[in-house]
Amino acid sequence: MFKKDCSPGPGYFIDATISRTGRDGTPMYSILGRQKDPRSVQTPAPGAYSPEKVHPQGERHAPAYSMAMRTRYRKRDSTPAPNVYTIPTFLGSRIPTKMNSASFSMTGRSKTGGFSEDLARAPGPGAYQHVRPDVTKRKAPGYSMLGRSYMPGDSTKKPGPGAYSPEMVLLNKQRLPSYSLGIRHSEYITPLIVEVE
Repeated sequence: MFKKDCSPGPGYFIDATISRTGRDGTPMYSILGRQKDPRSVQTPAPGAYSPEKVHPQGERHAPAYSMAMRTRYRKRDSTPAPNVYTIPTFLGSRIPTKMNSASFSMTGRSKTGGFSEDLARAPGPGAYQHVRPDVTKRKAPGYSMLGRSYMPGDSTKKPGPGAYSPEMVLLNKQRLPSYSLGIRHSEYITPLIVEVE
């Protein structure tokens, strides 16, 4: 009994386009983007042709070559190049167990002793060092001068004779009693406050 009478409550939303006869037939429109041109092949215009580049008919053509891209690598093409192999050389004494051919080398031209040497650049008499007499004779006494040395001492500053005042010393002399004027009351006592009418 309860299932037959079950119905939505007052908050049930009904679409405004739906009536008791079905959906409303009012046409609806939307804005879309521009469609692509359905024609896939477009005819070129007259200015797209270049008849002046066409070779005259009946005449022979020169051979023309073009450079294409590198072909696809295949596993069966992995053959080593000639420069991959290392063959030991037989020039010079590099392999002690085998007979080697004679090898020669060419060096640069020597600047000393050659035919192009400039003999005018020979050292003069002043270029040689003279022999010191101490090498062959008795060596003379040698002296040197050092810096000034200071005696070790106290580096503090001391007062001079004029810094003292012996006339002001009165400890070893008789003198009269001296008085001084101090405060009458102690500074820690609360002052007397009198109420004035």
